[in-house]
Amino acid sequence: MPRKLRDLIHELVRGGFVDRGGKGSHRNFLHPSGQRVTLSGRPGDDAKRYQEQEVALRLAAARAAKEDKK
Repeated sequence: MPRKLRDLIHELVRGGFVDRGGKGSHRNFLHPSGQRVTLSGRPGDDAKRYQEQEVALRLAAARAAKEDKK
């Protein structure tokens, strides 16, 4: 069963991303390292596979950038 968008949003916020708002059902997230993610849909909607993959990819890139700074 697919996860909900609210779960992906929660992961992004825990990972240090900031919700920059958006138009309509779109939400734009920005990480201080420069990583950007846009999610579309309501928080209660099922996440699409590509959305789950993109969030995982961006979280990994943000963690890598954070480790490079150390």
